[in-house]
Amino acid sequence: MMIRAFCFLFLISAVALAQDAPTITVRKSDRVSLAVSPIGGGSGPGVTKVLQNDLDLSGWFELVSDARASFTVGGTAGGGTLQGKVTDNSGATVLSKTYSGSDRDVAHQFADDIVETITGNPGIATTKIAFVGTASGPKEIYLADYDGNNSRRLTSDRSISVAPSLGPGARNLAYTGYHEGYPDVYVIDVASGARQRVVKAPGTNSGAAISPDGGKMALTMSKDGNPEIYITGLRGGMARRLTRTRGVESSPTWSPNGSELIYSSDNGGSPQLYRIGAGGGAGSMISTGFGYCTDPSWSPDGKKVAFTVRSGGGFSVAVMELGAGGARVLASGQNPVWGRNSRHLIYSSGSNLNLLDVQSGRTTTIVSGLGKVSEPTWSF
Repeated sequence: MMIRAFCFLFLISAVALAQDAPTITVRKSDRVSLAVSPIGGGSGPGVTKVLQNDLDLSGWFELVSDARASFTVGGTAGGGTLQGKVTDNSGATVLSKTYSGSDRDVAHQFADDIVETITGNPGIATTKIAFVGTASGPKEIYLADYDGNNSRRLTSDRSISVAPSLGPGARNLAYTGYHEGYPDVYVIDVASGARQRVVKAPGTNSGAAISPDGGKMALTMSKDGNPEIYITGLRGGMARRLTRTRGVESSPTWSPNGSELIYSSDNGGSPQLYRIGAGGGAGSMISTGFGYCTDPSWSPDGKKVAFTVRSGGGFSVAVMELGAGGARVLASGQNPVWGRNSRHLIYSSGSNLNLLDVQSGRTTTIVSGLGKVSEPTWSF
């Protein structure tokens, strides 16, 4: 199915009291017109700048002057707090809330609440991304805000650190590291920085993907001789084998409810996408229309899969509606990963990470200057 821009009408119930949340339904139409008044207070200018960027990148709004706006955003920020307020064009308050944290944190929180209140969709401003960068020489893992700001290096292994996977809330990150000389899977507690080697079986242990509930990982292991997909606990334990083929299985991605996985396998010759239940069984090939498919990412709404295709000597990002077929190439690059709104993708392209609004087609470079960057992962 062709991915096309949606337009939407919004209906707002009457709001009797300022503290009551409005009932808002967003359906097909143009972007909602929204005015962002300068946030007052000592931290106001910085919060305003971040908030405007978040709302712009969300794709749901057209930022306009007050006179043309269906909704107006305002507030006061200072001393580690933000009092945010949104009114509609009748003057009724549709959102009023106090936030605590750094200037960027409170702006992100307010932006996500605005998106959800007005559109009914989850925001992405408070999410985190991780990726591989070579700024220090070897491949290391970096963590950043969804827009690429506040990036910091999580690993300093001075070897090879690849295939990061963020768990729910960006509390944990799994990655493949060669710190001990062999490809093993490590888990980092993001808040404390504490690291644990959790999978160290003989052979290859790589490409771990943390499950939506944060308690399990799917990964590739070759301990039985052939690279297959296994499931194990986040902190290790007995690994349960899912696939049994003569090919190489890799890059598992979980369904939103954790009941299924999509992965890449070259069992039929060239890499193709397959779907399998988390309890095991025979994997079924997904007909994408492409001869080389890797790096699948299952959208949080369960409806789409994004993946890397190779054609004409280069790599491109494609998206397909599951059950409908008709995959579509959207960009030149690879390693696509969905945001929790199932609208945005982040993908790598040489020395950049790009944020793609699949609905509008808008692409924004969010990470550069960290060497060759690749393999993004996005918290949910």
